[in-house]
Amino acid sequence: MATTPGKSASKPKAKAGTGTRKASGVSTTKTGSAAKSGAPAAKKNAPSKAAAKAAESPFPPEGKKAPAFSLPADYGSTVKLKDLAGQKVVIYFYPKDNTPGCTTEAIAFSALKKQFDKAGTVVLGVSKDSIQKHCNFRDKHDLTVRLLSDEDGSMIDAYGAWQEKSLYGRKFMGIVRSTLLLDEKGVVRRVWPKVKVKGHAEEVLEAAKAL
Repeated sequence: MATTPGKSASKPKAKAGTGTRKASGVSTTKTGSAAKSGAPAAKKNAPSKAAAKAAESPFPPEGKKAPAFSLPADYGSTVKLKDLAGQKVVIYFYPKDNTPGCTTEAIAFSALKKQFDKAGTVVLGVSKDSIQKHCNFRDKHDLTVRLLSDEDGSMIDAYGAWQEKSLYGRKFMGIVRSTLLLDEKGVVRRVWPKVKVKGHAEEVLEAAKAL
């Protein structure tokens, strides 16, 4: 009588073993085919990180012509991009005259003006402040960079610097501190999308020298 339970017990073990092998075989086959067919397709279809970043950026793409502009500058002059042909151009966008970060940035660019001149580079600061405010800002801090007034924001928007911002949980539209470097033909060669003021002017100068 003890033999019969032993035989019946061995059969379920054999079946369980067979079932495990079949399940294992199916799983291995599916995984293998998925790896063979899926992975290469993902690699082919996935865009590069650089391409994805460029597609998402609101700024003019590097290697393309910068948008044309004509804006009033401090002390009554008008600056047109087409008139700057043959010179490298730095355009830095900043939120507002006489605020701490914007003042520090303007002073830093002004301190390096002679070096930018030697590098054949014009530096332009752009905000929505009026010409009068620009003149007061320039005189107060002895600034030597040219300040352009874009009160209606058309150039700022065309260059991608007008974006949604957030401060203390509040969202609003405003100028994102950002900088572009153009070559002598007006082609965008470098974009700094979210600028940290400390050391930025020096970094831009080195990029202009290397261009």
